[in-house]
Amino acid sequence: MDAAMLTALGALLASPVAAAAAIYGSRGATRAAREGGVVTGFSTLTDQLQEERAELRTELATVRAELAAERAESARLRLLLASRGGEP
Repeated sequence: MDAAMLTALGALLASPVAAAAAIYGSRGATRAAREGGVVTGFSTLTDQLQEERAELRTELATVRAELAAERAESARLRLLLASRGGEP
């Protein structure tokens, strides 16, 4: 066998190996891109949920304050009614 024949055989054997490596590399890149998108989406969703939770906590605190004010007003009116001889 001469050098040209060995080079040709080497090229024939190397091309399927190179193709397989390219396919495997492409699959890995696709998987990494997909997983990166999932992580980014999860991070965005987590941020949105934390913001929503903070808003709900603020709203709950406001509602509790309003309820306390209503209860205080109701107690004041009952006391006023009782002081004037009425029954609550």
